[in-house]
Amino acid sequence: MEILERDPHIELRVNSEDRGCTRDELVSGFQWADGALTMLSDKIDRELLEVAPRLRVVANYAVGYNNIDLTAANERHVVVTNTPHCLAEATADLTMGLLLAVARRLVEGDGLVRAGLFKGWAPEFLLGMDLHGKTLGIIGLGEIGTCVARRARAFGMRIVYCARHEAPTASELQAERVELPELLRRSDVVSLHCPLTAETKGMLGAAQLAAMKPTAYLINTARGACIDENALIEALRTHAIAGAALDVYDGEPNVKAGFMALKNVVLAPHLGSAATETRVTMGHVAISNILAVLNGGIAPNPVN
Repeated sequence: MEILERDPHIELRVNSEDRGCTRDELVSGFQWADGALTMLSDKIDRELLEVAPRLRVVANYAVGYNNIDLTAANERHVVVTNTPHCLAEATADLTMGLLLAVARRLVEGDGLVRAGLFKGWAPEFLLGMDLHGKTLGIIGLGEIGTCVARRARAFGMRIVYCARHEAPTASELQAERVELPELLRRSDVVSLHCPLTAETKGMLGAAQLAAMKPTAYLINTARGACIDENALIEALRTHAIAGAALDVYDGEPNVKAGFMALKNVVLAPHLGSAATETRVTMGHVAISNILAVLNGGIAPNPVN
């Protein structure tokens, strides 16, 4: 915002609160805007684009852009951009943090200590799972998935993955490409790093969860809608799988009440890229896209 405020050719209007815009605020802002810097929580649909006659660029402050109607943007010749290549490391860090938290039951332990229920060391107290020697199944070995795999290799884990194409980093990671059913059957941990598309929406439902080991854990830092959350709640409730750790949810910021009653799930509030350096870099990338388009150039990171 400071960079844009210093530009004499730009009039900047900002949502000064640390939250997403309401629909009315979006409509009011888009009516006058030549460019918009939007959040993943902002629904940029055809109706909104139609009230924005001057709009030339929408810079999404995220890698994902499933919140934007690309067809409608194309029809109105609006450039849509994202912020790739700057949040993979932060999201991979969080993925490993979530895995450790659920596999070693850190949240449960923290709660017991705070409640004054820690009575001392015991041989079978809060037993979890070793990561060394276990198999990590990665759904989508792209930029973030690759960063997760590198970390997992440092923990002594084996890597299998499924993707539409052979990953260029597979050899480096000693990662074996398999189909989804085999990945689910073999993995001790399944971690999602795929975009939300028609193909991946609901890709893990009751049948897929049932195919996992009863000792396995599921990690999701991709998109909530990739998993059938009702099926996951049931699988966790019946201990069909050992546990899950989630950073994203279908219908955010709403989280299904069924998750709240379960001790074998760790729930994070969409913190994947929430590191100061990463968020600053994302801002710089978004601004560079806006300024490039408004100054008559080509956006560095177009997605349409």
